[in-house]
Amino acid sequence: MSEILEPVTVPRLTTTASGGGCACKIPPGELEEAVAQLAGQDYEDVIVGVDDGDDAAAVRLEGDTAILSTADFFTPVVDSAYDWGRIAAANAMSDIYAMGGRPIVAINLMGWPRGVLPAELMTEVLAGGLAMGREASCPVIGGHTVDDPEPKYGMAVTGVASADQLLRNDAAEAGLPLTLTKPIGLGLLNNRHKATGEVFEAAIATMTTLNKTAAEQAVAAGVKAATDVTGFGLLGHLYKMMRASGTGAVIERNAVPLVEGAAEALRDGYISGGTRRNLDWVSDHVESGSGITAEDLLLLADAQTSGGLLVVGELPGHPVIGYTTDRAGIVEVR
Repeated sequence: MSEILEPVTVPRLTTTASGGGCACKIPPGELEEAVAQLAGQDYEDVIVGVDDGDDAAAVRLEGDTAILSTADFFTPVVDSAYDWGRIAAANAMSDIYAMGGRPIVAINLMGWPRGVLPAELMTEVLAGGLAMGREASCPVIGGHTVDDPEPKYGMAVTGVASADQLLRNDAAEAGLPLTLTKPIGLGLLNNRHKATGEVFEAAIATMTTLNKTAAEQAVAAGVKAATDVTGFGLLGHLYKMMRASGTGAVIERNAVPLVEGAAEALRDGYISGGTRRNLDWVSDHVESGSGITAEDLLLLADAQTSGGLLVVGELPGHPVIGYTTDRAGIVEVR
């Protein structure tokens, strides 16, 4: 008599990790303390280092060419292995775009729980990353894998840019519009997906959209300051840029676009711990106008994954959500 094998049940990807996406980042205050020793390194060719918390490192290669370097990885943000790969790859390459560059090569970074998830799923994740690399015209060549209790995926990405046209955290000036190139609320929907299994196509479409075109627009417009909005939320990344530049900002809450379904997820309480830590970190530097609620601030602190660019300047086709001021390090929400 042949043996009857029980079907193997594969758990949902998002249930195999304690966190999800960029919401699993180390809190910004703790992180800044940990990396403080890396600041102030005196190398002649380093244009942008760790001092101002910029999106990628920039080193002058020769002439006007700067080499950009970054790495980013995280636990599953969706249950589709292929989409997770696409999202993680887009998120990693976003750091290059946020500096005004273009990615030229990427390598995979993978942690995989071999006894929990089948190798076929890992192949799907890598296929998603490769697909996004092709869309960005960026070769994905090799990488590194480890056996890990929780699945993690991302990339180390190298890019190039004009040293004189870099988009930087420390280059914002007062009196300029603030443009946001993607809606926020991704963290809320990812948290709801993890809890319920509901799929939000608008969120996936947003997270898998490269910031390539927005970066090209910003460089062509002569923009000097920009950052991407990821794990520290809109308020966190804006505060970092204002602090580095010695400027302040005003955010018009009603002008900030939301991804479809985010308002309902906020109403229903799908707020991650990472989002709450983001708000705690910036709260001493945020002033709220009349009518701004605690929920409004949590929304603006929502931990994004593969979010858009926050640009000091105006880009055609994208909403202006506020403007910069001369109140150094203060973000007003109205």
